[in-house]
Amino acid sequence: MANTLAYRNGSQKGAVKLDKPLSLNSNLKSTASSALKSKPSGLRRNSTGTFTAGGGSGKDYAVSGRVRVAVRLRPRNAEELVADADFADCVELQPELKRLKLRRNNWDSDTYEFDEVLTEFASQKRVYEVVAKPVVESVLEGYNGTVMAYGQTGTGKTYTLGRLGEEDTADRGIMVRAMEDILAEISPETDSVSVSYSQLYMETIQDLLDPTNDNISIMEDPKTGDVSLPGATHVEVRNQHSFVELLRLGEAHRFAANTKLNTESSRSHAILMVHVKRSVKGKDSALPSENGSTSNVLKTLKPPIVRKGKLVVVDLAGSERIDKSGSEGHTLEEAKSINLSLSALGKCINALAENSAHVPVRDSKLTRLLRDSFGGTARTSLVVTIGPSPRHRGETASTIMFGQRAMKVENMLKIKEEFDYKSLSRKLDMQLDKLIVENERQQKAFQDEIERITMEAQNHISEAERNYADALEKQKLKYQGDYMESLKKLEEQWSKEQQKQGSGKTKIELKDDGLVKTCREESLAVSSVEEVSEVKRLLQEETLLRKSAEEEVSNLRNQLMKWKRSEAAGNSEISKLRKLLEDEAHQKQKLEEEIAALHSQLLQISFEADETRRRLDGGVAGNVPSGLDSLISQVRHAQLRDSGDGEKTSMAKLFEQVGLHKILSLLEADDADVRVHAVKVVANLAAEEANQEKIVEAGGLTSLLTLLRSTEDETIHRVAAGAIANLAMNESNQELIMAHGGIGMLSMTAANAEDPQTLRMVAGAIANLCGNDKLQTKLRAEGGIKALLGMVRCRHPDVLAQVARGIANFAKCESRLSTQGTKRSLLIEDGALPWIVQNANNEASPIRRHIELALCHLAQREINAKDMISGGALWELVRISRDCSRDDIRSLAHRTLTSTPTFQAELKRLRIGILDVPLFLETDVSRDDESLLVMPRRSRHGSPGLEQGNKFVDGIEEGNGRVEPDRVKLAKPAVEVGEYDMDSGIYCRRARSGKT
Repeated sequence: MANTLAYRNGSQKGAVKLDKPLSLNSNLKSTASSALKSKPSGLRRNSTGTFTAGGGSGKDYAVSGRVRVAVRLRPRNAEELVADADFADCVELQPELKRLKLRRNNWDSDTYEFDEVLTEFASQKRVYEVVAKPVVESVLEGYNGTVMAYGQTGTGKTYTLGRLGEEDTADRGIMVRAMEDILAEISPETDSVSVSYSQLYMETIQDLLDPTNDNISIMEDPKTGDVSLPGATHVEVRNQHSFVELLRLGEAHRFAANTKLNTESSRSHAILMVHVKRSVKGKDSALPSENGSTSNVLKTLKPPIVRKGKLVVVDLAGSERIDKSGSEGHTLEEAKSINLSLSALGKCINALAENSAHVPVRDSKLTRLLRDSFGGTARTSLVVTIGPSPRHRGETASTIMFGQRAMKVENMLKIKEEFDYKSLSRKLDMQLDKLIVENERQQKAFQDEIERITMEAQNHISEAERNYADALEKQKLKYQGDYMESLKKLEEQWSKEQQKQGSGKTKIELKDDGLVKTCREESLAVSSVEEVSEVKRLLQEETLLRKSAEEEVSNLRNQLMKWKRSEAAGNSEISKLRKLLEDEAHQKQKLEEEIAALHSQLLQISFEADETRRRLDGGVAGNVPSGLDSLISQVRHAQLRDSGDGEKTSMAKLFEQVGLHKILSLLEADDADVRVHAVKVVANLAAEEANQEKIVEAGGLTSLLTLLRSTEDETIHRVAAGAIANLAMNESNQELIMAHGGIGMLSMTAANAEDPQTLRMVAGAIANLCGNDKLQTKLRAEGGIKALLGMVRCRHPDVLAQVARGIANFAKCESRLSTQGTKRSLLIEDGALPWIVQNANNEASPIRRHIELALCHLAQREINAKDMISGGALWELVRISRDCSRDDIRSLAHRTLTSTPTFQAELKRLRIGILDVPLFLETDVSRDDESLLVMPRRSRHGSPGLEQGNKFVDGIEEGNGRVEPDRVKLAKPAVEVGEYDMDSGIYCRRARSGKT
């Protein structure tokens, strides 16, 4: 802002220092701790994720906290120093007494007390410590908190909250200082901080971080009442520099204008939302089982606890008087919107301060966004900024009274703690993946080792066999060689002996017979002894070689036995590993069963807590059905118990007994039959207009659209589409359906469906959406018209009737928006005109009636005339103006043809006149009048034309004679178009008057 709160003489000499900052609800921690100590029965989690004290009480632990209000005085600016130099300030501050005096005149004043009074010399740090720091500390502990600035334009609201302090760090505002404290307290490893920055401009919520996102819807949790902006851009913040850059980007996109009161006046309400998620350490979060004991799985699998706090910083646009600000034109419209939203906020605070039964929170989007800040569960701190100028005493008094009323508002502070089951699930999944990978790695390594050992054993055995065979072959060759050598030696010895015997025999003959005989005997004995010794030696060597060979064979056999025993040991180890793998698989299956049981138990606890809370809040006594099984049995019994005339009664009774939230929860059940029964119940409830708003608020519309996308069951598609069609009859629901991408899901369902009843339901839903003027462009962009035209492939009359109704609704909205538009009809651009012309004279009256209406509405736009003439629609319009059974459609067609210049020129070119019903003829026929061609019979090609055989009007039959005027004028009722006359080639009927 232009007024940067410049201090007088550039110093802060008069600033008041406090040793201890003001604590908003400082006794909260002690009260909470004492309350928890007095109830030793542990915490119980309800369906909304928050904790309740006292086991089965079902009542959220809450602490009362009043809205804290501080007032800050802006110093005089340059203009006020000159203009008001002779006048005293209209306010007098007493910061030590926390009082403020507003002067009525020079001798009388009104005194007001606030939680804190900040003078014009108070530093930005002092303002933060007094106003915002206690709220930031509460957000870090898990509470919701709101810091808001209110005051006249130009009094320093944006300076107090959004100052970045780039030139001087001492000027940093509440937003920057709050984020510094938050980032200093959280742990980057386990905690997270995300921010969104938006503005409320002219009752439209726009994203300051993404200017293209200029229409964000507000979502309210039907269970907790928490307000959020799901369509806004959420950015996770890791450091202070990135946060300052986000603030600078948002401020650049914020609307501002130059007025007489402020050169840079904010024209929108800025909303900064900071979401803090922190893990709580050192808490035992084991859940009790059904029989009161804690299972082993729950003891080992303790989900961590997280606290979710939300800090909302709201920089309201300044209130202004038009005569003082000089706003005009668009700036005047902005001022009106700002004052209206601030007025709605003041009404809500008045109602809360007076404990009124009705608080008008829905009068403005600003009050809807601040629903939790005033009268809700958030800790709220308000700083009201005022100026010293006596010229603006009225605005200053109004601002002070606003703060006084806000101090009377009481909030019930609730801590937001919940089990982080997603984190636990991710942790278990990671551990399971690691075990599976490690198991697979060990198994693969073991298989590789077994294969290696087997290959080594086979190689050793093959090598031993080869060595044994080589050794045997060598020994055999060696023995053979030795044997042959021995034989060769014996033969040589024998030959030598023979030679010796021959020489000895000759000598003996010379001697006497006795001597010869003695010598021969001696030589024979000697040779025999030598031969025997040689044979013995060879035999011994052979025996030794055989023994060594047998020993080597025995060694090889022992080695082979060792390898076989090693292989048996390996097989035994493999069987042990297989058994180990089977045990691990069994353990994994058992773990999955226990996890499933845990989820089922948690769902049951959520249902019981939700029902108990609803019963206690509504004051209903008696037994409340608990568990998923009882709820399913109620729905099934209700479906089977009543039928026929008592169906509505049974549905209403089911609605009261079971509850809408439980019925909607069954839409996500695993059992397909349960989902079918639940969606049928929702469809029957949606058929009654009184239940539609409740279904939408409870999230039923989102659940139905999710069913269309997630399931492939044809029955569920048909019934869900019928329920959506019923809800689409409400205009507000139509916008929600489009915002959730409903037209895309309906188009996908239509493309995949073959059942005529399913297509009829989908076509009916799209046809209802086609009747909303605001959704024309978006519906066409997301394929709504293409989906309608694609369903004509079914050719079922009911489906075609719904398609024709949707086209008629779309054409009617187009004609209502602009009858002289510069763009062609979206229906014509998407190629719907040929089908419309083809079915304009359909035998089924519902189809024909809607098509005739669509043609009439398309013809009302001059830009469509040429396409309709070239597509043959002109002849159908002429036929509708003549033959349609409904007077309103026939009159609309005639009026369209006579008021459209293009159609008139084409009819004149073809010399075709449009006879009204009844036809007007002039009594006195003049030959100089213009000729009129009556609509001839349709040609063989399906459209009327000036073919051979068609003639001009040259006579109209009356009585038994024929009047033959050359030309005819429109004057008074005389003739109706009727039967075809063979002579004249026209449709004619007897005149109703005597003379023509």
